[in-house]
Amino acid sequence: MKHLSALNKYFWKYRYRFFIGILFVISSNYFAVVAPQITGFVVNLVQQHLPGAKPSVSKPVHDKLVDWFIQTIQSVNLSFGWIITISCLTILLSAIIRGILMFFMRQTIIVMSRHIEFDQKKEIYRHYQQLDTHFYKVHSTGDLMNRMTEDVSRVRMFTGPAVMYLINLVTLIGFCVVNMLRKDVHLTLLVLAPLPLLAITIYLVNSVINKKSEKIQSLLSDLTTNAQETYSGIRVIKSFAQEKAMLGFFRKNSEEYKKNAVGLAKVEAIYFPSMALMIGISTLITIMIGGIQALEDSSKVGLIVEFVIYINLLTFPVSAIGWTASMIQRAAASQKRLNEFLQTKPNITNIANPVTAKVSGDIVFDNISFTYPHTGITALDHFSLSIQKGDKVLLLGRTGSGKSTLAQLLLRFYDPTKGSIYIGDQDIKNIELKTLREQISYVQQDVFLFSDTVTNNISFGLAKTAKKELVEQAAIFSSVHKEILGFSEGYDTMIGERGVTLSGGQKQRISIARALIKEPEIIVFDDCLSAVDAKTENEIIGNLNRYLHEKTAIVITHRIFSSFPFDKIIVLENGKVSEEGSHATLMANNGYYAELYRLQLTELGQETSLD
Repeated sequence: MKHLSALNKYFWKYRYRFFIGILFVISSNYFAVVAPQITGFVVNLVQQHLPGAKPSVSKPVHDKLVDWFIQTIQSVNLSFGWIITISCLTILLSAIIRGILMFFMRQTIIVMSRHIEFDQKKEIYRHYQQLDTHFYKVHSTGDLMNRMTEDVSRVRMFTGPAVMYLINLVTLIGFCVVNMLRKDVHLTLLVLAPLPLLAITIYLVNSVINKKSEKIQSLLSDLTTNAQETYSGIRVIKSFAQEKAMLGFFRKNSEEYKKNAVGLAKVEAIYFPSMALMIGISTLITIMIGGIQALEDSSKVGLIVEFVIYINLLTFPVSAIGWTASMIQRAAASQKRLNEFLQTKPNITNIANPVTAKVSGDIVFDNISFTYPHTGITALDHFSLSIQKGDKVLLLGRTGSGKSTLAQLLLRFYDPTKGSIYIGDQDIKNIELKTLREQISYVQQDVFLFSDTVTNNISFGLAKTAKKELVEQAAIFSSVHKEILGFSEGYDTMIGERGVTLSGGQKQRISIARALIKEPEIIVFDDCLSAVDAKTENEIIGNLNRYLHEKTAIVITHRIFSSFPFDKIIVLENGKVSEEGSHATLMANNGYYAELYRLQLTELGQETSLD
C-alpha cells in the first residue's frame, strides 16, 4: 500500500471532485437504508390489521427522517390503503433519488480517475524523455510500453472503481450496521458473527494475490517485448524462415503468462463463494432468531423483513470487499513498477544555472576517457583533440575504436568518465542540454524515421513547421529530392514505421536532409553514407562541400572521401589517436590510413572493370 502514496498528489489536485463524489456516495447510501425502515413500518402496519393480531410490545426505532415521514402520514388521518400507497411511492422515490445520486457519484469519482490516468501517462512520458541513453540500453521497449499502458490502467482501477466501491461499502455497511444495532443488538451480533471469518479469508488471499500480480505484470512485460521485437524484425524473421521458432518462443512466454493468470483467477475465485456462504448463513440466522422473537412480539415481523433487506443490501458491499481488495493489491503491484522508473534519476542533467545563450567556437576534447556502464568496455582512453571553428574533420578507425562514442559524448548522451569537452570557452556540462543539442545536428548510423510524411520527417528538428522551399533545399543537398518527387504523393507521402517503405539509401539521405535543415553550428555525420552507391556518394559529398562552408563538421566513417577537402584527418585505434594530419601527411606515414586508401582504390578499380 505504501507504493500507492505516490498518487496522493493527484487526489489533492482533484480534491473538490473527490470530496463531492464522497458526499454523493454517502447520500446515495443513506437513501438505500431508508427503504428497509419504511418497508418494516408497512409490514408492521399490515400485521396489526390482520385478524387476531396482538398489540406491539416494543416501539420500532427509526431514523429522524423516517420518524418524521411516519408521524406525518399518521397525523392526517389517512385510510389504511392510502398509507400503504404513499409508503410504496416513498420507497420508489428514495430509489430514484439514490439512482440519481449514484449517477453523479460515478460522474465525479470515475471521471476523476480518468483525469488521473491522463496526468499519470503524461508524467511517465515526460520522465521517459528525460532519462539518459544508458537507461534505454538496459530496459526493453516492450517493458516501457507495458508499464505506461497496462500498469497505468490497473492504477486507474484503484483511483476510480476501487476507491468508489471502498467508500461505498464502508458507508453502506456503516449505515446498515448502525440501524441494525439500534433495533436489536443481540440479533445484530448473531447476524454479523460470520463476517470476522470472512475478513481473515480476505487477508490471507490478498497476500497471495499481491505476489501473483507482481509476477503476472513482469511476465506481461516480457510478452509485450517479445511481440514488439517480432513485429519490428519481421523481415529478418521471414528472410531466415524462423516464423515457427519465433511462434514457439512466443507460445512459451504466453503459456507462462496464462498459467500464472489462471492461477490468480483461481485464487480470486475463493472470494465469491465465501461471500455467498457468509451471506446465506447470516440470512438463515436472521430468519431463525427473528422468527422465534416474532412469536412473542408481532412487531418483530417487520424487524425480520428489515434485517433481511439489510443483509441483501450488504451482499454487494461485502462481496465487493474481495474484488476491491484485489484491485487495490494489483494497483499497488503496478504502482510499485511505475515508481521504479519514476524514481530513476537521469545521469545526464543540467546544472543549477546552465548557459542558455548560443555557444560557438573551437571544440576541445581534453584528455577524456569513457567506459560504457552497461558493458564495462572502455571506448576512449585519455583521448585529446582540438577542432577549430569551421574545420572539417574526418574520423576513421576500425569497428569499436571509439568513433561513434565521440559523437555521443559531444551531444551529452553520456558524460566522460574522465576529462572534459569544451565548445568555445564553455564546458558542455555547463550548457543547457536543449541549447547544446539545438546547435548540433547528428546523423546517426542507425537511421530512425517516424511513421509520418517525408516533409515532417525532414523538418522534425525545427520548432516551427518548415517552409516547403527549405524542405526541398535540404533534400536537394542530400541528393534525394528527385526520388521524393517520384513517390506517390511526393513530399506528402507517408513513409511507414521506421521508414519501412524506403530503401536504406533513401532513409540515410532523408536523415541527412533532416540534419541540414536545422542550419546548425556543428554537424556530425556518423557513417551515414554506407547504403548509397559511389555516384550518389560523390554527389552528396559535393553538395556538402558547398553547404558546410563556415560550419564545423565531423565525419565519422569507414571510407575515405578523397574528393572532400578535410582540414584534419584523425585515425582512432583502441580509443586513442593513432594517426593525425592531412591526406598527404598520412599517405607519407604509410600507416592504417594509407593501407585503407590503397585498398579502397583497388576495390573501386575492380568495380570499374566489372562495369
